[in-house]
Amino acid sequence: MKVLYRDLGTMEYARCWQLQQELFDQRLKRKSEHLSPETAGELLLVEHPPVYTLGKSGKSENLLIPEAMLRELGATFFHIDRGGDITFHGPGQLVGYPILDLEAIGIGLRTYIEGLEEAVIRTVAHYGITAGRVAGASGVWLDGEKSSARKICAIGVRSSRFVTMHGFALNVTTDLRWFDRINPCGFKDRGVTSIEKETGLTLSLEEVKPVLINNLSEILNVKIYK
Repeated sequence: MKVLYRDLGTMEYARCWQLQQELFDQRLKRKSEHLSPETAGELLLVEHPPVYTLGKSGKSENLLIPEAMLRELGATFFHIDRGGDITFHGPGQLVGYPILDLEAIGIGLRTYIEGLEEAVIRTVAHYGITAGRVAGASGVWLDGEKSSARKICAIGVRSSRFVTMHGFALNVTTDLRWFDRINPCGFKDRGVTSIEKETGLTLSLEEVKPVLINNLSEILNVKIYK
């Protein structure tokens, strides 16, 4: 199956959320009309201006400062319908929103989420970083079972009738001080990190995108094309 790739550059979160929802609804409509999918969906890659998002099961107390203070800092805040708790998106972070029909690909939701994690694990390995998973905690972690555990990529997904939206956020050169205003993903005792912090490499998102796309394509067994 094929997946259409859209590079959105830098886009405000609200506008990108609306685009996701439109594509998600279109995909569900095609399924309800029993139309054969021409593609398995779309992959949106984007960089957001500073924004905090709180998932449907998240706790508002994991935002550690008032929303008014966030606005003074130049950040926005949204309650959204993905899984997971609170996280940050901003400059230097590669955010991916796959809008996919998992039935067309032939996988279930758990396999899909593990596939996203594996694609990121392989991507950071390309830059010399050893990462993995933590039981009971989504995303990609370094030193996951140690007191020094830190997350390099957050993952939160919504699905309906095996159609997905939302996705992953990989810290490449993200200013990690933004995470000081929250308990990232609801954790008080675990940190965050980035490719830059771990390696000293100041990579552009344009350098990382093809590495990640190739890994996603291989793991999900789809052809990702523009």
